[in-house]
Amino acid sequence: MRKRNTKINLLIGVAIVLFTLFKYYSNSEVNEYTGKKQHISMTSDEEIAIGLQSAPEMAQQHGGLYPDQNYQKFVDQVGQKLVNSSVANQTPYKYDFHLLRDPETINAFALPGGQIFITYALFSRLENEDQLAGVLGHEIGHVVGRHSAERMAKQGLTQGILSGVAVGFDPSTAAGAAAIANVINMSYGRDDELESDELGVRFMIDAGYNPIELIGVMEILKEAAGPNRTPERMSTHPDPENRIEKIKEAIEKYQK
Repeated sequence: MRKRNTKINLLIGVAIVLFTLFKYYSNSEVNEYTGKKQHISMTSDEEIAIGLQSAPEMAQQHGGLYPDQNYQKFVDQVGQKLVNSSVANQTPYKYDFHLLRDPETINAFALPGGQIFITYALFSRLENEDQLAGVLGHEIGHVVGRHSAERMAKQGLTQGILSGVAVGFDPSTAAGAAAIANVINMSYGRDDELESDELGVRFMIDAGYNPIELIGVMEILKEAAGPNRTPERMSTHPDPENRIEKIKEAIEKYQK
C-alpha cells in the first residue's frame, strides 16, 4: 500500500511539474522595445496596476517622500527628459519619479508599470545631473525590460516545480531543488541589472547626457557596499567592477 501511495505521489508531482512548465513556456513573447524573448503572464495594464497599488507602501517603508519640492522637481525633470527622448516614450507605461526621504539607504528601484524611486541617501551622493540621469535611466530600463513581470513569472515557475518535487519526492530532494532554484533566480537578477545598465546608457545618450557618468554611479555604489560586500555569485546584482566593464562596452556600442 505504501509503495502504491509513493507511486501516486510521484505521478502527481510529475504532473504538477509538467503543468507548471507548460504554463510558463506557453506564455512567450518578444519585447518590442528590447528585442528580448520573454515569458510573461501579465499584461502591461496589470503591471501598471501593481505598481500604482504598491507605490504608497514602498514610499512609507523609506520614510515617505522627501519634503523639498525643488529636489523633487529636479528628479521629475531629469526622469521625464530621459523618457521623452527614448523608446520609453513609446511604451504603454506612465513614468512617475519619487524622491524618498530615507537618508541612510543608498538605493533606487522601479516597480512594474513605471513607478520609479530614488532615496535621498543616494541622491545626495550624486555629483551632477548626468549621474542622476544614469540612475534614473537604469531604473527606466527595468520598466522597459519588463523585469518585474518576468521575475514574477520565473518565481511562479520555480514555485510550481518545487511544489511538484515536494509532493513526488523525498524532503532532501526538495531542499536541493530549492537551493538550485535560488541560484538560478539570482543569476536572472544579475542579467536584468546588466540589461538595465545597457538600456540606461542608451537612454542617457538619447537625452544628451554623458554616459561615462554612469561609471561614477557604480563607484558610489561600490564605495557604499564597502569591503565586505556580498560575492557576486550570492547576489542578485553583478559586482560593480563587472558592471563598469559592461557599461564601457555599451558606451562604445551606442555612442556615435
